[in-house]
Amino acid sequence: MDHEKSTSCCCVLDASTYVGFWILKKLLSRGYSVHAAIRRNGDSEIEEKVREMEATEERLVVYDVDVLDYQSILVSLKTCNVVFCCLDSPEGYDEKEVDLEVRGAINVVEACGRTESIEKIVFSSSLTASIWRDNIGTQKDVDEKCWSDQDFCRNKKLWHALAKMLSEKAAWALAMDRRLNMVSINPGLIVGPSVAQHNARPTMSYLKGAAQMYENGVLAYADVEFVADVHIRAFEDTSACGRYFCFNQIVNTEDEALKLVQTLSPLIPMPLGYEKEMQGSEVYEERLRNKKLNKLVEAGFAC
Repeated sequence: MDHEKSTSCCCVLDASTYVGFWILKKLLSRGYSVHAAIRRNGDSEIEEKVREMEATEERLVVYDVDVLDYQSILVSLKTCNVVFCCLDSPEGYDEKEVDLEVRGAINVVEACGRTESIEKIVFSSSLTASIWRDNIGTQKDVDEKCWSDQDFCRNKKLWHALAKMLSEKAAWALAMDRRLNMVSINPGLIVGPSVAQHNARPTMSYLKGAAQMYENGVLAYADVEFVADVHIRAFEDTSACGRYFCFNQIVNTEDEALKLVQTLSPLIPMPLGYEKEMQGSEVYEERLRNKKLNKLVEAGFAC
């Protein structure tokens, strides 16, 4: 369905996250009006850019929100048709942040249930919400039906995975209870312009256990512009439903691993002499599946 963009209003919460900022930019470029909801503990450089944009973009309004303050969320959602919920901790993840993200997700969904204008929630989650459990290395297909195991994540201190899994599950449970239209996007590791500068700690949190992800064929990355486009496509396509694994490349060879390290430089140092020694001999079986995403993206190109 083609939305009347002149009358559609979108809320991006949190617009100061790396993914949220790119969704914001893409929405404005497509003619949407946007409420940029910014958490007070967001990335200060991105926040500064968003506030500078507000001065020149008549279709952009910035709101200060605290995801633990239900009323501040309600204010930012007023008159909006959709919310893009992008809750990422700029300081990375620990056990305390897991609880904060779950509570924040619940508050956002509950606020949507109290906002009559909201037609859809596009919830930004992660592949880590689905790929961590004991038997992942023996599973042939890892797709949207899969979830990470809570005890496994706690025991291994995989706080990013635990936060994403618990917050997404809480959001789904509440959305179904409130009969809200929700779609979740589960991207791989986010890469893109200045990712090492603007998304350093969330990136390193995602990469905890990277060697095991790599050997199990579930390490994948996604370009931030592609991820933003997929979020918007999930909003615009009325048939979009459920969860969508989102990635551009599975990293299952030494060549691909080296490319990823180079992309994330200087967050991850290049091993000395690695370029000369690497022959790309080891190939691990790919287990991730994203057929559902391919259908969504192909339908968008056909429109």
